[in-house]
Amino acid sequence: MATDEEIARFGAGLGELHRLLRRRTVARADREPLPEAQVEVLLLVRATPGISGKEVARRLGTAPNTVSTLVRDLTDAGLLDRDRDPADRRVVRLRLTEAARRRMADHEVHRAALLTEALAELDPAARTAVLAAAGHLDALLTALRAAPDRAGGPAQAVPSSSA
Repeated sequence: MATDEEIARFGAGLGELHRLLRRRTVARADREPLPEAQVEVLLLVRATPGISGKEVARRLGTAPNTVSTLVRDLTDAGLLDRDRDPADRRVVRLRLTEAARRRMADHEVHRAALLTEALAELDPAARTAVLAAAGHLDALLTALRAAPDRAGGPAQAVPSSSA
């Protein structure tokens, strides 16, 4: 079993990798970054088109009024469309705009280029090991998603990537 120090180092490394990759990708794309909470909403809506605002709040473990603010800001920025559910006019359904899809695709292209360049700097054995770890990271994500969150239920999946 891993030591507490190894686990802490692993967690810190993953966090720093995420932050650095996000900052460099946004800089490479030459755009202002979206707040992480807005990115989470966009990723969830992309994975679940037509999701309700209430369901977004539940899946992100966020207060409904916080999600309302995020949705309003994303709508104002032209990245989300919101429509009333025809069966229940109290429910708002969310969908990505074409601008959001383009932004997210562009982000993924820049992120892939950065990773490709960084991986090319590693020696072949390290590069192979890092790439081979992807399946194990997927298994770790699955285990973390199955573990109860603070509210006592299983953690909700939010697809990865950003905008």
